[in-house]
Amino acid sequence: MRKIVLDIETKNFFEHVGTNNPADLDLALIAIHDSETDSYSSYLQEDLSKLWPILEHADMLIGFNSDHFDLPLLNKYYPGDLTQISSLDILREIKNSYGRRMRLEQLAEGTLGKNKSGHGSDAMNWWQAGEVEKVRNYCIDDVKLTRELYEYARANNKLYFKEGGLTNEINIDTTDWEKAKERKLTFSLPF
Repeated sequence: MRKIVLDIETKNFFEHVGTNNPADLDLALIAIHDSETDSYSSYLQEDLSKLWPILEHADMLIGFNSDHFDLPLLNKYYPGDLTQISSLDILREIKNSYGRRMRLEQLAEGTLGKNKSGHGSDAMNWWQAGEVEKVRNYCIDDVKLTRELYEYARANNKLYFKEGGLTNEINIDTTDWEKAKERKLTFSLPF
């Protein structure tokens, strides 16, 4: 199964565009981990044509808040419909299991004993200052954390998060996470 873990950084925030629609934001870059090559890569907006074939051959897209944020934003640039590729949104799974949402930072600290390398506002400030490599490294770091959380959950059927000085457990049934689903994607790009 070819899995693509992804994360997006934007050039702006919702308060800049006056809506809560992710598709109204502008993509700065996207970082991915491709299980087929076991490698990390990133793509600026002008490089997206190199990303589409990778996504079109994926069996599953994995992210954190990806169904609500990353995929709707990325779909604005894609000439087809990325929602036709099976996806797993770890935050959605947590909300379904635990009853509420939480930050990636809380999960990384509680489950992996790691901290994020920055925050979304840092990435936007770096982008605006022309520090693309800082944004790229930050985004890839978030992809690494998301991938590690996914793998931990699959192996243990649980995750942990830090809150108020306490470590809390989330039981998650991952049985169906990697079941093959019917592919409905109509490839939109020539190969």
